[in-house]
Amino acid sequence: MSSQVVDVVGRVGTERAHLLEVLRQLQGDTNYLSEQVLVDVATTMDIPLSHVYGVASFYSLYSTEPKGRYIIRICENAPCHIDGAVDVIHAFKDELGIDLSETTDDGLFSLELTSCLGVCGVAPAVMVNDVVYGNVTPESVRGILEKYRQ
Repeated sequence: MSSQVVDVVGRVGTERAHLLEVLRQLQGDTNYLSEQVLVDVATTMDIPLSHVYGVASFYSLYSTEPKGRYIIRICENAPCHIDGAVDVIHAFKDELGIDLSETTDDGLFSLELTSCLGVCGVAPAVMVNDVVYGNVTPESVRGILEKYRQ
């Protein structure tokens, strides 16, 4: 049993209502939830593993596969699409040398599409981990990435 799982569940609580927060905290810096972490959560919280896995795989902000340190999510909903998200996607792909759903060789960045980020007034929008960028242009992509490369 992972001491990290025991610590987080001890702080957050063992009730099913706390599962989302437990998973969020455990995903932490690694940006993914390993199979062992999910098993430990199920055991510690006395919740069926199928339920824990179902929650972890349903929500797009959780991942059961390793990701980069920084996850770049580009909104693909209509307002962002109309305002130039396709060009922004190409700029990120070119700048990072990866395709969607891939991670850079150095493990620094993963590139994904996501549905609405809730900031349609500043479309196209991009989220890097928990930071949202609006009015993103292909020209601004390099500057965004430089903030995280340092």
